[in-house]
Amino acid sequence: MRFGLRGRAAATAWKIGGFLFLALGIIGIPLPLLPTTPFLLLALFCFARGSRQLHDWLLAHPRFGPPIRDWQRHGAISRRAKVLAASMMAATLVVSLLLAVPAYAIALQAVALAGAAAFVLSRPSPPEIPAPGTPPPAGPGRNGHDRDAS
Repeated sequence: MRFGLRGRAAATAWKIGGFLFLALGIIGIPLPLLPTTPFLLLALFCFARGSRQLHDWLLAHPRFGPPIRDWQRHGAISRRAKVLAASMMAATLVVSLLLAVPAYAIALQAVALAGAAAFVLSRPSPPEIPAPGTPPPAGPGRNGHDRDAS
């Protein structure tokens, strides 16, 4: 016997999952140990199965769409996101020190934050996209000669 949701019930379950992961992604923006992009990817996965409209909305969203597309295309995290993530991780550790959190908790926090920072900082940055109307970079042309040379 096979169990599972079908039709409208399945679509509703996928949408609920999508909104749950989207909420976790939003909550993860200011929290250093709750990553945003993986939750956005899970939300996108759920929406793809529950609502094409929500999937397309999330992918085209001006704030959430770019990190999803960067990760899908290049496995990349923007420099801005890396700096923000590393800064928030450092701030979390500093706050714990200022609040006199027990040493074992700070040590555990430091290990977890160091691992998370190593992962985030080791990801490539997405390629720079030139602004419309920007001339191509100078350098050798197709035949190996400078483009500007006659």
